[in-house]
Amino acid sequence: MTNTKNLWAPWRMEHVLGRTQKIVGCLFEPPGNTTCDPEFLLLYRDPLTVIMLNRFPYANGHLLIAPRRHVGDITDLTLKENQAIMVMLQQSCTILRRHLQPDGFNIGLNLGTIAGAGITDHLHFHIVPRWQGDHNFMTVTGDIRTIPEHISRTFELLEPDFQQLLPGEN
Repeated sequence: MTNTKNLWAPWRMEHVLGRTQKIVGCLFEPPGNTTCDPEFLLLYRDPLTVIMLNRFPYANGHLLIAPRRHVGDITDLTLKENQAIMVMLQQSCTILRRHLQPDGFNIGLNLGTIAGAGITDHLHFHIVPRWQGDHNFMTVTGDIRTIPEHISRTFELLEPDFQQLLPGEN
């Protein structure tokens, strides 16, 4: 008798089957002006930046950080937007370290389709927490990623810390 172990990622099935709800407008511009919204995985929004959990993450806690303004190229950012994004990258790493204890991070920005940008008209940075030994044969042979925590639980864990970053909340 074979001892079979199962890996479950049920939240991905809607994406795999192409049934995910199409986003109206831009992913990085959720409707309204709330500073957070679990439906859109919006952890933080201020006048210059937005921070969201990636709905289809490469790893647990995979964040997307974008300027609030719809900008497609890094050369179009203002100095204030550049500074705000860098501060949010730093703050995000601090929060992720506090709650998820990663051993490191991949932080990157893809500009243009040829560079791997899936959304080319609103630039965004990825922060992907990494742990020693976190990717194994499944990623290499089957393009499958294992995410140990449901995304809604990760949102609940991180959201209070991001909300404390808002002006007047400290």
